[in-house]
Amino acid sequence: MSEYADGLGHKSTDQKLHLAPLSRLALLACGRTGADIERLVRELRQKTRRDQRPITWEDIETALMASRIRLTDDHRYRLAVHEVGHAMAYTLFETGTVYAITVGGSLNGSSQSFGQVEFTPFLDRPQNDDWLMRTCAASLAGRAAEQLVFGETLAGSGGDPNSDLARATRLMLAAETQLGFSDVKRLIYVSPDQAQQQLLYDGELRNRVDARLKRAEAMAMEMLTRHKMTLTAIAAQLADIGVMSGDEFLKALALASGERKTDPVTA
Repeated sequence: MSEYADGLGHKSTDQKLHLAPLSRLALLACGRTGADIERLVRELRQKTRRDQRPITWEDIETALMASRIRLTDDHRYRLAVHEVGHAMAYTLFETGTVYAITVGGSLNGSSQSFGQVEFTPFLDRPQNDDWLMRTCAASLAGRAAEQLVFGETLAGSGGDPNSDLARATRLMLAAETQLGFSDVKRLIYVSPDQAQQQLLYDGELRNRVDARLKRAEAMAMEMLTRHKMTLTAIAAQLADIGVMSGDEFLKALALASGERKTDPVTA
């Protein structure tokens, strides 16, 4: 987007571009190709030339936001609660670093995404049973946040192989059949495809996986209950602005919690 910067009206007195609006536009533009951005700016130039004024940051932001999914205020806030629940869990369970959150659109170019948290998982931590439970709790934290705030959940936590419920189930199934964390025949390895089939007819295995999922969900719920005011405050902010960088999220988390550092949560 820098090739079009000279035509933008918002510059500081020393002719350096404001980084804050540029950072926000970069997040909104995630998933778009260079050709997409070039076409968007070309159309804006035509419009602003007719209006006899330069292109501003607000013009580009409005154009980027126009392609996002239209939502009612209530739905938008519900989605924000879900995504912030995930982001808080990744941070407070210390399973990853959040670098962007959005509602009403995606950060990877998917036009049908209602919301997304982009994060980098911590791969340098010991991947023990405690880590596994915290990772699963983070996957279920969006659903837990909805239940905590609204007393119900939307269908978006499930429905496809990449959903929160699907990922959490695969992880807990792996704990019981592939990773050696089961209390029953822990040394036996079962391939993922076979484990999925076994889950269908093995009631004892289903019960063990279900117990792990419920434990992880309880972890997420307990953490979010302690930080409910923080959850709702950040969700309201995200619902209003649509997209938030990782740094903005961490600042909002510190401000809303009234702490410089929030103690991590363990299983």
